[in-house]
Amino acid sequence: MFKDITLGQYFPGDSPVHKLDPRTKIIGMIAFIIIVFFVKKVMMFLPVFLFILIATYLSRVPMSYLWKSLKPLRFILIFMFILNLFVIGTGETLWRLGPLHITTGGIRQAVFITVRLILLVSGTSLLTLTTTPIGLTDGLELLLTPLKKVKFPAHELAMMMTIALRFIPTLMEEADKISSAQISRGADFETGNIVKRAKAMVPVLVPLFISAFRRADELAMAMESRCYHGGEGRTRMHVLRCGRNDFLAACALLLLFAVVLAGGLLL
Repeated sequence: MFKDITLGQYFPGDSPVHKLDPRTKIIGMIAFIIIVFFVKKVMMFLPVFLFILIATYLSRVPMSYLWKSLKPLRFILIFMFILNLFVIGTGETLWRLGPLHITTGGIRQAVFITVRLILLVSGTSLLTLTTTPIGLTDGLELLLTPLKKVKFPAHELAMMMTIALRFIPTLMEEADKISSAQISRGADFETGNIVKRAKAMVPVLVPLFISAFRRADELAMAMESRCYHGGEGRTRMHVLRCGRNDFLAACALLLLFAVVLAGGLLL
């Protein structure tokens, strides 16, 4: 049930994408999100989709991992598709049954929103799959360093975000173990209406929350026992440096943005 969630998981590798500076990947992810929202025509999703395929190929991350990142969202994708399909009433009417109707504009908008969400999830999943938690922490902290001049806790915020992201796979694994134990005791999570299924999840959520608080307490004690006191005076084993591949990645994103922008003006 929960094992298909890949958010926060890291896929070890030695690919060109893995070797990119974490700052490049974080800024690139933000730029990619902006590019996806700049797309105004369904056809212009093709270069964005091609960019994702090339990045996935260079990262040597199996496509099954990207599929797993989309699998938990299948109900949201279906809901968004159906909602836009019947709500949008622009264009030529293709089918009508009472108040329900499907138009060419509704189909176009439903496909547009669904593809946009798929691309956003796939692009952000590549960031966590190809970047270690330590790399994410260092990259976020260095990007937020200028804010330290106004007493902004850059290191603490980066650490909290990375720990939260890192513990998602751990909690999902714990939830899967608890649900399997409950199923072996006769629990049923698949049948019944929404209310019945929600009530059936209570025996899973209660021990999961208890386990999460226990892990948080153990982590806090471990950090205190190692004299952790924030980022003051902290050194790094690996100093982050941007190289030729980071420059090429930035050029690829700029090229993608130019193609999307030109396509939006010409089509």
